[in-house]
Amino acid sequence: MDNFFDNQRILKMIWKRKFHFIIVGIAAIALSAIFSGPAFITPKFKSTARVYPTSNIAVYSDESRTEQLLEIINSRDIKFRMFDAFNLDEVYNVDKNSPQYTTFMLDKYNTNVSASKTEYETVEIKVMDEDPARASNMCDSIISFVNEKIRELHSLKHIEVIQITKEHLAINRNILDSIRPIYQSLRDETGILSYQKQLGYVTEGYMLSLSENKGNTNDGKKIEKQLNQFRQKGLDAYRLERLFSKYNNAVDSLKSVIEVEQIEAKKRITYSHVVEYPFPADKKAYPVRWLIVAFTTLSAVFFALLVFLVLDYGKKD
Repeated sequence: MDNFFDNQRILKMIWKRKFHFIIVGIAAIALSAIFSGPAFITPKFKSTARVYPTSNIAVYSDESRTEQLLEIINSRDIKFRMFDAFNLDEVYNVDKNSPQYTTFMLDKYNTNVSASKTEYETVEIKVMDEDPARASNMCDSIISFVNEKIRELHSLKHIEVIQITKEHLAINRNILDSIRPIYQSLRDETGILSYQKQLGYVTEGYMLSLSENKGNTNDGKKIEKQLNQFRQKGLDAYRLERLFSKYNNAVDSLKSVIEVEQIEAKKRITYSHVVEYPFPADKKAYPVRWLIVAFTTLSAVFFALLVFLVLDYGKKD
């Protein structure tokens, strides 16, 4: 066994059986060329797209926008939409009634469809399919479905804000409605429409009437009466005025928030910039026949070498 792999012996054996190796090589080339043909292996075409995430994608964690875009592309929601949109159960020959339907479909889909991040922070989408047009359309649809998915996520976020804001708006409106009749009644009773604005004028008028000895006139008495209203009810009026203003402003502010959020929820914007659009390939990407032929031929010749070495070793012994 010591000289089983002796170089000189191997070279002699190869030269001796050179015709055998030639026959094996030719047979391997012929058979691998036949069995790698379309009659035995269905050719597949590749379609590729590259997209950049836009700044419209909100960052929820430490992941970059590209990584978040990649997460959504590889999500099951997108895959299930692709199953339905292209009837992939028929394309992949998977029975919908099979108890392992989802497992089989995901396995087939992940074999033919992939997405990965490039060194330039783009997301590259690759689709392999027997139909070049379908491969291209699948690439396009993935981009479209991803935009819709992100739009849906953003819309849900704004809808949640709208719902919460509406609850606060209802609370503030109830408080405002409870304050309004009390505040209006006090205004009608006292004539105090704006405590801070009116108090200065009333005080100034009263002091002026005193300085001009008009305190006993009708105007003077009216001013004094108004001043007494400020003394007796002014603090209550001031508090109600501020409280009413506070909740009135809160209601206006919350209504503005709802309007903005409703606009945001209905926005139809894109979340990815397509830098390389897919197109139907005019040349198959699978199988690579020359690679199959080369690998098969080398494997057959190497196996033949081992067999001839064993036979030659047995004869020597």
